[in-house]
Formats: sequence, structure tokens, C-alpha cells
Amino acid sequence: MHGKLKSSKTSHYQLMGKIDNLDRKILEIVMNNARIPSKDVAAECGVSRAAIHQRLQRMQDLNVITGSSYNVNPKTLGYSTCTFIGVSLVRGAMYREVIPELEKIPEVVECHFTTGPYTMLIKLFARDNEHLMELLNNKIQTIPGVTGTETLISLDHSIHRKIPIMHT
Repeated sequence: MHGKLKSSKTSHYQLMGKIDNLDRKILEIVMNNARIPSKDVAAECGVSRAAIHQRLQRMQDLNVITGSSYNVNPKTLGYSTCTFIGVSLVRGAMYREVIPELEKIPEVVECHFTTGPYTMLIKLFARDNEHLMELLNNKIQTIPGVTGTETLISLDHSIHRKIPIMHT
């Protein structure tokens, strides 16, 4: 019976895509320190380690939690120029065809399909302005369908935070 209840509950979460306040508390903790031991999360939440593992796994299955990684400072790896590039396409529908080409450029770290003056907004890191010019002229602007780009160089990264967790 217990297995059935758990299955039914998981099914409900999957159908509804909801998370409860304990899930939200767990998210607040692990978002601020992904390396925190699950025993510490369990102690702070007042539940067992097994409960933490189950909930984290369920939230991964539901795509509430996606991936896990370390934050690396690009400058320490020689990428001193952070750039946002507005990309215009012949047709917005070409977005899906352009993405695989952008994925071939390792310096491109984000890509967004947008409204407004550009079809896409990409973020990339370059070693310097010469490297940026090479990426623009020889890689991005040569992708079929790209009709224009506008480059904005970031001078400083002032705010970097996680999305706030709202409790119900």
C-alpha cells in the first residue's frame, strides 16, 4: 500500500508539476550550496536523509532541478571579454536551424529566442577583442540565415543570483 501511495503522489506531482514547502526549503538550501551534505539538508529540514534524496530525485525527474555544475570564472581560463550579441535571422522560424550551428561554437554559453529587435540573443566569452571579431566574422555571421548582429560588450558583471523560491 505504501508503494502505491508513493506512486500515486509522484503521479500527482508529475501531472500537476507542483512542489510543496519542504521541496522549496530544500531548493533554497541546495541552490546556495550545491555541495552541502544531504545529512545537513536533512537536519535543517527536520527530515531523514532518505527523504532528501527522494525529493531531490523527484525534482530532477520533474525538471525542477536541471543539471549540476560548478561555477567557473571565465577570466581565470583566459576569457576576458563577455559579450551579448543580438542576432537577426531571415525568418524567426530559422531559429531551430541556427541553434545546431551555434552549438558548434564552444565560446557561446547561452542562446535565447527573443521578442523585440533581435530574433536571438546569445552570450559568449572571448579571449579578447580580436578573438571576438574572429567569432563574429568567421563563425556567427557566416551561419546561413543570419542577416545581422549587434554586439554589446559587458564591462562588469554586477549581479548574479538565483531565482527566489516563493513559499505558498
